Amino acid sequence: MPKKPQILNVQTVAKTRLFQVEALDLAFSNGVCVQYERLKASSSGAVLAVPMIDNETVLLIREYAAGVDRYELALPKGRIEADEDVLDAANREMMEEVGYGARQLTLLKGLTSAPGYSSQQTHVVLAELLYEQRLPGDEPEVIEVVPWQISKLDELLRRDDCTEARSIAALYMVRDLLAKRGEAH
Repeated sequence: MPKKPQILNVQTVAKTRLFQVEALDLAFSNGVCVQYERLKASSSGAVLAVPMIDNETVLLIREYAAGVDRYELALPKGRIEADEDVLDAANREMMEEVGYGARQLTLLKGLTSAPGYSSQQTHVVLAELLYEQRLPGDEPEVIEVVPWQISKLDELLRRDDCTEARSIAALYMVRDLLAKRGEAH
């Protein structure tokens, strides 16, 4: 494995409410020096919950996605607040976006979606033993909740409104985990 490049300098070149762009001057072990840019995460990361209302049904949400200017079917997700535990953040986001909390939360994995230029990490949490509980959220409109059979994942992915990579990865992870649990019983 090659030796990591040395970071010679880091400079913030742009900052907004959500994003910070940094220029990194790097020296590679072969002597090549280059400048990379990265989006620096300004928070404790993000959480993405996979709320299973039963062993076969996941609760998706349909909400407006400004980056692609359309409504997307995805999993509930959001920023982890300062000093907030990952599992607490997952439960809060579910209560805000789908109107359920979970008695059983399992951290599955941290994912990056563009590690070449973004430091953002999203923690995937399986949420089970759901109960009705709604918290006010920061969404500008009511979010539609869409129950979906996890066994029909291939059908979901053929849709034009389900393209969010973190949600897709999380759904496959949970589908496989549930299948392994079923084999064990």
